Amino acid sequence: MTTAETSVLPSVPGVPSEGALAGVKVLDLMWVVAGPTATRAMADFGATVIRVESANRIETARGIGPFHNNEQGPDHSGLFGNMNINKLGLSLNLATAEARDVLLDLIKWCDVLSESFSPRAMRAWGMDYESLREIKPDLIMLSTCLFGQAGPLSRVAGFGTMGSAIGGYIALAGNPGEAPIGPYSAYTDYLSPRFSLPTIMAALDHRDRTGEGLYIDQAQAESSLHFMSAALLDYTINGRVPQLVGNADPDMAPHGCYRASGDDDWVAIAVRNDADWANLCSAMGMGELTCDDRFADLSARKANEDELNEIVGGWTADRGALEVEYMLQAFGVPAHAVSNSAASADDPQMLHRGHFIRMEHPVHGETAFEAAKGQMSETPPSYRSAAPSIGRDNDLVLREILGYDDERIAQLAIADALT
Repeated sequence: MTTAETSVLPSVPGVPSEGALAGVKVLDLMWVVAGPTATRAMADFGATVIRVESANRIETARGIGPFHNNEQGPDHSGLFGNMNINKLGLSLNLATAEARDVLLDLIKWCDVLSESFSPRAMRAWGMDYESLREIKPDLIMLSTCLFGQAGPLSRVAGFGTMGSAIGGYIALAGNPGEAPIGPYSAYTDYLSPRFSLPTIMAALDHRDRTGEGLYIDQAQAESSLHFMSAALLDYTINGRVPQLVGNADPDMAPHGCYRASGDDDWVAIAVRNDADWANLCSAMGMGELTCDDRFADLSARKANEDELNEIVGGWTADRGALEVEYMLQAFGVPAHAVSNSAASADDPQMLHRGHFIRMEHPVHGETAFEAAKGQMSETPPSYRSAAPSIGRDNDLVLREILGYDDERIAQLAIADALT
């Protein structure tokens, strides 16, 4: 992936020497989820990622739960910990000129500069791409914010909750006649990294072939619209706006989430066609329903969907969610118990895949994290260190990577540049 000139790194603890991306150097100025997800994937596969933060303005994710022992604190957030393992932590007070000088040295060092500030921040520091390419022509720079670097909304700072709303996702989910509820969480934060990561990789490939750097301007809300393609096309071509339909599906019935016998236990069932319907009836011991004109085919089942859901829901209510799942799957009907967090953590498929890993955390001891989102047989991911506390690796970065001496580091401390 990288040329010999860009792959040379100091042989120091904390700097990976193996992995598919070993030798790739990333300067990470990103926040919360959308940006750090992409750089964490690179760190998992061997890139050296330096995460810059400041105690003067605590990273938002450090204040988002779940928290270890339900206690808030900058090193207690499970969300932050999950998004930033394998990264080096450097504290810089970028309000000071001295800290910005360090940042410039890191930009000269890195292959990829990734930032998720609002557009005015890097420009105000004189660190827009056009300025930076003058000192590092082969720099790859990713600017990823909610609405991109230009346009009427570009100066609006925001989070994925806003991206979900403006992208139309909130209006997609909800029950008929009720308020929309949208998908879970800040949805575009989980979609946009799927675009930023491969784009960075493509930019590295381009640089290695041509010697040219690239600037990537990613509007998270816009890139996430790719997952709205069907709804956007339906409106553009047919003038139809999606309506709230709860768990119903236009091409499947029954299709829903049905209450099981346990406390807040549910099971999802999807009947794709008439064969599934016949199998569901057999599983429920209600074979006579296959001869009922109300449910003879999809159009009939859709016309009588409320009655249909009452029948299915009455049957599931007397059984455990897992019992229903196993029984219906045995009959070839798609079904699955709705998992809560505890069930997901113990899910046999997740455990088989090694989805959860355990690492030593300096404050909380052995702690669970998610593994890399993908596996590669010849260059597997590695897990080297828990997410950094603020400034954890200052000495390593300043002294070993940038080569600063004691006097330079002392001057930075006196100037309040390392807070």
